[in-house]
Amino acid sequence: MQNLHRFLLLVLVAVAPATSAFARPPHDEQNDVRRELRAGAVHALRDIERQVLPTMPGMQYLGPEYDSEAMAYRLKFIRDGHVMFVDVDARTGAVLSRTR
Repeated sequence: MQNLHRFLLLVLVAVAPATSAFARPPHDEQNDVRRELRAGAVHALRDIERQVLPTMPGMQYLGPEYDSEAMAYRLKFIRDGHVMFVDVDARTGAVLSRTR
């Protein structure tokens, strides 16, 4: 009987973290940016790309990421194996930084 209690306790300990992870919805950056775009709080990614891409001649554009906490887009580029990021304030469209 004592072994059964230990087994059940182990099962409970193993399953509890998994069920709590499913109880919380995952953070969805895409929904955040859509909501902020509808509210007029941020520029559309298309507008940001139209502004930044022409300033990156010879670079291959790999795509964007959005950081809802910073309210910033990060555009990723590559050339000759070197990756470069351009961070852009989503509210103003201003380039915040370029990292190599």
